[in-house]
Amino acid sequence: MDRILKTGTGWRLGWNPTATEYQGLVGGDDWAMELTQAELNDFCRLLTQLADTMTQMASELMDEEKISCEAESELIWMEVEGYPHRYRLQFILNTGRRGEGSWPPEVVPEVIRAIKKLGVY
Repeated sequence: MDRILKTGTGWRLGWNPTATEYQGLVGGDDWAMELTQAELNDFCRLLTQLADTMTQMASELMDEEKISCEAESELIWMEVEGYPHRYRLQFILNTGRRGEGSWPPEVVPEVIRAIKKLGVY
């Protein structure tokens, strides 16, 4: 399997299966963080769960209502906040070198589409 780098305006996602310790990459325009395979797997899985939850909540909320949802594993904490159709994403690594990152609402849909195409989790 070859290296994969998906990019867009304000975001980057990468996968390098031959890297020894950090196979994943997540980033924005002015930040980036390498992730272990387990961290990247959790990142992708939790973001997919949160995106599904936001989609499901759309019918339960009034148009002007905002919502915040969190998901966590031993390795990573994630939160989405905003409207079911437009929300920001924030995450914090819980172990190892620790770190955090976030994307604004206009970027999140592209990140979600890219993790599905990355296909590593």
